[in-house]
Amino acid sequence: MKQTTNILYWSLMLVMGIYFAYTKGWILANFDSISPSQAKILLEEENNITLLDVRTIQEYKEGHLRDATLIPLSELADNLKKLSNRKEQKIIVYCRSGNRSISASRILVKNGFTPLNVKQGIIGLMGAGVEIIK
Repeated sequence: MKQTTNILYWSLMLVMGIYFAYTKGWILANFDSISPSQAKILLEEENNITLLDVRTIQEYKEGHLRDATLIPLSELADNLKKLSNRKEQKIIVYCRSGNRSISASRILVKNGFTPLNVKQGIIGLMGAGVEIIK
């Protein structure tokens, strides 16, 4: 009985670990993740980039990147048409801390877009000195 309990315990721990790694974009991510400083450089040097903010409307109003398009994660799958003319562009995707943007990046890739997920989200972008507007 004890051996069965141990096997079940370690199996559950393994599944939880895999799930955690998946939600963090560490495994099975068919998109690139970039650091806040890499995002800052891209924003300064490239013109053909789209910014996508997948936070809530309230979070967006509290501060966002200039020229960012707001499509909350909960509405993204139903509003991809707002981005349809940007399929040939890289899309820098950010949220508050980098978790929702992973989910958004998975949706975008599935629909033929090229997302660049920003690790640490807007928190990291502010730390990197990216201008935030209200």
